[in-house]
Amino acid sequence: MLFHSSIRKDLARSFGATVVVLATIVMTIILIRTLGQATKGSVNPSEVMLIMGLTVMGHLTTILTLSLFIAVVATLSRMYADSEMVIWFSSGNGLAAFSQPLFHFAWPILTIIALLALFVWPWSNTQIQELRERYEQRNDIERVAPGQFQESAGGKRVFFIDKDSPSNRTGRQVFVSSLDGNIESITTAQQGQIEITKGERFLSLQHGQQMLKNHETGEVRVTEFKDYQILIDPSSKYAATEIQSRMLNSLALLTEPTPVNLGELSWRLGLPFAAVNLLIIGLAVSSVNPRVGKSYNLALALFCFVAYYNMVNVGKNWIAAGITSLPAFMFTLHGAVFVFGISWLMIRHFNLSWRNLLPKSKMALKKRAV
Repeated sequence: MLFHSSIRKDLARSFGATVVVLATIVMTIILIRTLGQATKGSVNPSEVMLIMGLTVMGHLTTILTLSLFIAVVATLSRMYADSEMVIWFSSGNGLAAFSQPLFHFAWPILTIIALLALFVWPWSNTQIQELRERYEQRNDIERVAPGQFQESAGGKRVFFIDKDSPSNRTGRQVFVSSLDGNIESITTAQQGQIEITKGERFLSLQHGQQMLKNHETGEVRVTEFKDYQILIDPSSKYAATEIQSRMLNSLALLTEPTPVNLGELSWRLGLPFAAVNLLIIGLAVSSVNPRVGKSYNLALALFCFVAYYNMVNVGKNWIAAGITSLPAFMFTLHGAVFVFGISWLMIRHFNLSWRNLLPKSKMALKKRAV
């Protein structure tokens, strides 16, 4: 149908423009946040763009859902403002008839949202966590950039080293400052290299001196050495970190139905349900009076989106805390929103008003009083 094709083209243009704008905003925010984490030493500075890309992939569900919602509201509100809806209604079709072209346009996007929530979200979280752990598990020497002071992973040791080997295992002009209780040590050496002894990493220093200061007694001792070794990595084997629920795949969440896992599963399943319900609400809220303008509808639509998504997040915490169960929350929230959206759409479709529900006698009395 030509009219349906025209609506889908308008929706595609509005949806594409909204996705570009929202993705740019989200990427900028995430880039600033990731750069801050790199400055604090939480992530590798050379992997900032990779972490940012993985984080944006995890947020694509929210971006696509909000973009689809805004596209529906903006497109239909424009049709009301341009009196195009008059042509549609004069052909004998109501507002509910728009559901066919809307869902015909939106079903691929809804499918992508479901796939992103169920599969891409845990995968991106796993990749980000592995990058973080890989960077945190590097030994202290490998974390130091040439000519820069930098803290070790534990935060109790400061390194300065001038690396000059391709393997980053040897360097010159080494400076190490560490604090162990009340004892502060400052060690300098002309040269140092990494040595592995019985599975433990040592920094072997040559031709330097060390100053030890007891902050409790104020005693200071300075010694010179030709060879000195500092333990920089207690063990070459790292303990495996506990896998968080957001890193587990959706099937694992079902096979291990702990409260935390069920809360995470409710969040993932809730995203595609929310996208469908918001599509229905967007169709209902788009009805606008051309004389009033569409700012009110857009503000109301954004309020509905924010409130709905906040309830999805709140429900995740409730299920994780054991306050409610997964089936009860899914039925209560998403089922109630679906009924609310359908009811609102039917009211718009049949052009119902609370005035029409009043008895005729009361309406007549009001008219006489006027």
